[in-house]
Amino acid sequence: RRVHGLAINQPQDEVESYEKSLRLCEPLRCSDPAARTTQQTILREIRKEQDEAVKTRCAAVDAQLSGDALYHRTLAKERGASAWLSALPISRYNFSLHKSAFRDALCLRFGWEPPRLPANCSCGAVFTISHSLHCPMGAYPILRHNEVRDFLAELLSEVAHDVEVEPHLQPIEGESFRLRSATVDPEARLDVAASGLWGGRFERVYIDVKVFNPLCSSNPRSVDAAYSKHEREKRRKYEERINDIEHAGFSPFVIATTGGASRSAHALLTRIALLLSAKRDAPYSQTLSLIRTRLSFALLRSSIMCLRGARKPKARLATRQTMQETGVSAAVAEAGIALNSFNNNH
Repeated sequence: RRVHGLAINQPQDEVESYEKSLRLCEPLRCSDPAARTTQQTILREIRKEQDEAVKTRCAAVDAQLSGDALYHRTLAKERGASAWLSALPISRYNFSLHKSAFRDALCLRFGWEPPRLPANCSCGAVFTISHSLHCPMGAYPILRHNEVRDFLAELLSEVAHDVEVEPHLQPIEGESFRLRSATVDPEARLDVAASGLWGGRFERVYIDVKVFNPLCSSNPRSVDAAYSKHEREKRRKYEERINDIEHAGFSPFVIATTGGASRSAHALLTRIALLLSAKRDAPYSQTLSLIRTRLSFALLRSSIMCLRGARKPKARLATRQTMQETGVSAAVAEAGIALNSFNNNH
């Protein structure tokens, strides 16, 4: 999975595993007095050989790929991008996907075109995977953003205090900023704020979420450059104002729709995992893996919703909105709906 695969073994791999097993058991068969130490040495050698074999295979695959296929492979190899594949489909943890969603997930991972896609989007553009991930029709990018925001707020509520969703910044009263890009909007607000996360009990940090589509033409084709671009934009817009006016810290949370994350986002997740593992008395590695898996599924479900969700112009929803705004009793009375037949049957 970490090398853009599915962790499905080939038949020839089983033969190699049998041979390695024989090597590992050889010290026991020979009654070696230092069998355990010898086995550990052999095990390290086997793991080293496996890593070298994987690197050789990956290099051979990369040599055959180019363009979008190679870029999708790069995205899938990012830390956290394959977390959803490492979990069993347990509905209790919301880790399950129905068969069509799983197929769509594989298509998104490998850059294949999913079946039964519309030719054109409701906005008039040609419907592609990249377009579906950032088209505003249906407000799916907003729902995806809010899903990540609420997930962070949920985690922070356990390890920090004074957690606030969409906190407003203090208004500007004559202050000036060095950067022209710094926001002076009196209604400016960020996604999440919390106290006691990085430092003292009263040390506050503001977090702003950015979920971007790495396949969009406006983003650099280098993953690291794309993360740096969006982090830099967030910092230029908010950091100076938060430091000078709020006397607080700022942490941009930039992640890709494919599951990868920027350095600041990884630092935030690892800090939350460290505090959460200490609070719950759970292993840090397991806590971090669970957090990344939940985040991976949230992004994956959001991407599938962007791909398959209905996108209709607002004009077509006018009747539905009117009925939602109208009370049940008023609608029944105005339409003259007869109730006797229903009352007699029930």
